Formats: sequence, C-alpha cells, structure tokens
Amino acid sequence: MKRTVRAALDEAASAIGAVDARALATHAWDVTRAWLAANPMQVLSETQEARLASLVAQRTLGQPVAYLTGSREFWSRDFAVGPGVLIPRPDTETLVEAALERIGGEASICDLGTGSGAIAVTLACERRRARVVATDASPAAIAIARANALAHGATVEFREGSWYAPVAGEAFDLIVSNPPYVAAGDAHLARGDLRFEPRGALTDESEDGLASLREIVAGATGHLLPGGWILVEHGYDQADACRSLLAAAGFAGLVSLADLAGIPRVAGGRRE
Repeated sequence: MKRTVRAALDEAASAIGAVDARALATHAWDVTRAWLAANPMQVLSETQEARLASLVAQRTLGQPVAYLTGSREFWSRDFAVGPGVLIPRPDTETLVEAALERIGGEASICDLGTGSGAIAVTLACERRRARVVATDASPAAIAIARANALAHGATVEFREGSWYAPVAGEAFDLIVSNPPYVAAGDAHLARGDLRFEPRGALTDESEDGLASLREIVAGATGHLLPGGWILVEHGYDQADACRSLLAAAGFAGLVSLADLAGIPRVAGGRRE
C-alpha cells in the first residue's frame, strides 16, 4: 500500500528527526513546507517514496542535509553548496552584520577564503555600489561561489589563490574572513556534519587552530586603507588570542562580538 505524506514524514522523522525530515521531503518532492502542512493525506507515488527513502538513508549515515539538498539559507538567501565548500552557518551572520555596520555604500571589500561565497555575495547584495573581491585557494569553491553570485545578481571579483596572494599590491576599506580555525586534534572534526565537509576549510592543521588567523592578521595592515577594518570569525575559545594578534599588529578600536548564543565569535580592529 502506498503511503501518505504524513506517514512518510513520521517514518523519516523517527530516523533523522522532524526538522531534517521536512527539509529532505521538500527537496525530494519539490514542494514547500506549507504544501506539506496542507496535504498530509496526499498519497505518494513510488518514485516520491523512493526519493525520500534514499535521502533519509544518506542522512542516517551522517551526510549533511545541506549537501543532500544542495543549498543552505544564509542571510535570508539560498546558497548552493556541495562537498567542496564549508556549509554556511548562522554564526557567520555575526561577521556580515559587523561588516555592514562599518562600511559605506561605495566601500572596497576583500573576502579571504570565500568558500561558497556566502559572505562576499551577501555584502555585494547589501552594498550594491561596493567593490567586492573574494579569494580562495580551491578552484571548486570558486566555481560554486561564482554560481551563487550569478544566482543573486551580485557583482564580485573572484580570484583563485591563497589569502592575500591574488590581491598583491591592493588595499581595501574592509577585509573579512571566516578561515579554518579548528585545532588539528579537535575531536569535533570526527563528528557530525564536520566529517563530510572539506577538512581544509575547517582546520589549517595547526595545534591551536590559529595559523591562518595569524597569517591573515599579520598581512592585513599592508592591504587596508587608513581607517579600514579587519573582521575575522574565530572559534568559541579563541577571542583572547585573536585580540592579542590584532593588538600586536597595531590595530586600534579592537572589538569582540558575540553570536546569537552569546559566544564571542568575531574579532576586529581598525587601521589607524
């Protein structure tokens, strides 16, 4: 006997939870959450059942929902994602909010290690007259970021290369980055969604997770205009270390900003 929407969702929810079940069902059946709520007794076709079952099976093995659906919402926009890029997280919206508070409409912005392009594309959409340059060492990431910029009508210059290498000799009003900052030995790397995300986007293999942040902060003064800001995302326990890095590099007006959970997540400073 064929099952109804409600029956299929209940079974999926028992395996992976209600939130993930709804997300995968809307993707598998190409419907909205409102449709699911309005049609609980709709009888599913064999193809619909098979599509959902396949996705649920992959999720039970640990595959991130964002990779299974191919997208993740960030700043109220849908961004394409895949195994080649880090999945955008709500914590990173703290970085975007801080950036928007510190730039005008015609600012020049550099996003280091852009990944899916979520930060760069969001800033370009919110500041349409700004010049936004985004770098990443991964060709796969650059391809996904370009697709996201095109999807949202954002003008971003994407350049392949490590950190500041693609912007040698250039200076900006704002530098932003969400670099790898998880310590190489952190047990979380072997748990949950992190097992499937690109390791190089999570950790730079340093013992304290700060190697990339050190490099970014150290090079920032040479790529910031006077009065320009650097803002970086960091780990839950790295706020003091990042503040020390910024102070040692001579930045003024140091800030430490918390995410929605109240955890310090973004550090920044201004070039005098």
